[in-house]
Amino acid sequence: MSEKNRMAGIQKLHHDGAVDADGHILEPPELWGEYIEPKYKERALCLRLDDQGLEYMEIDGTPSKQLRRGMLGVLGGMQKNFAEMAPSTALTYAGGASFGAMDAKERVQRLDLEGLDAAFIYPTLGVLWEAECTDVEIAQAYTRAYNRWIVDFCSDSGGRLIPIAHLSLGDPLAAARELERAVRAGCRGGWVAPFTVTKKPHGHPEHDRVFAAAQDLDVPLAIHPTFEPRWATPGRFGDLHGAHFFLNVTSADAVRHAFTTLFQFGVFDRFPRLKLVLLESGAGWIGYWLDRMDGYARSLLGRSVILKDKPSSYFRRQCWISGDPDEQTIPSLMEIYGADRFFWASDFPHPDHTGDYIEELDKLVAPLEPTARRNLLGDNVRRAYGLPT
Repeated sequence: MSEKNRMAGIQKLHHDGAVDADGHILEPPELWGEYIEPKYKERALCLRLDDQGLEYMEIDGTPSKQLRRGMLGVLGGMQKNFAEMAPSTALTYAGGASFGAMDAKERVQRLDLEGLDAAFIYPTLGVLWEAECTDVEIAQAYTRAYNRWIVDFCSDSGGRLIPIAHLSLGDPLAAARELERAVRAGCRGGWVAPFTVTKKPHGHPEHDRVFAAAQDLDVPLAIHPTFEPRWATPGRFGDLHGAHFFLNVTSADAVRHAFTTLFQFGVFDRFPRLKLVLLESGAGWIGYWLDRMDGYARSLLGRSVILKDKPSSYFRRQCWISGDPDEQTIPSLMEIYGADRFFWASDFPHPDHTGDYIEELDKLVAPLEPTARRNLLGDNVRRAYGLPT
């Protein structure tokens, strides 16, 4: 397919200054073999073909139980039609990539075509493998390899592709050290999965080393949805006919749960300069969630959790949240919880979101007054990550 055809259908925003707070790339699967430390090369994450010629992921030498039977080929297909994305030997992980999903120069071209100034970059394979990795040491090695690679990937973009480091909380000390190293190398912050292999809540004091590192470095720490271990996903229903619709729609619950533990353990009191970002879980829920936490914190039972302030006050001071461009409640939430607390994000190129995010973003910001519009489009995320506005 010609480059012109691959760029067909890309929409352009009618407003200046926009920044995508959560865009993804399809990282090359060979990166782990190339960027991991020599002692771990034989255990590097990779893609292989099964006996039917379909791709599957291999994690620490073990075939994935979730990423198999050719499903990897659909991961970059946000702007494809359903018929194009049926698993087959012809549809590969790399072959299914939309324009700008794998190549840094293409991604900058895409930003130009969409009228976007920049994009914060998150992985694809990186939000999948941790759910099936139980070895804490190799998990740290995988994150280090990715973080070295993503800095290189973004390095020639003139600051328009902004790398964020993947951290794994299985070893908090190693994660803190990796955040420090990655930020020195060029990452603007870090992100963690909404579960921990140790099952320790995110707010638990064992993770204080990570919070302290983020606070001292003055970079945000984000919670981003991922595939989850079988023990972490909802188990109250027995027959959901494949469950992909249910699990995708409810995946934001994991982010909400991780977020709530930060209040349960008083993290924002211990780290008053910590910056926390909530990604890819929608933003419409935050109003109810903060109201519920505020109400419970005032109740007789809620007073057993010692907080110096209301949960909503910590949010207004130390937290940000990204919303999907088709969320109609965001302008109202901005009025109540802070016009400086909300971002937008595309989730490009993942097919669980629609490809018309630019059109939807135009509709979302149209009724906003100019300052609030600039905030939501790009100024809020720039300020959160310490970039010029």
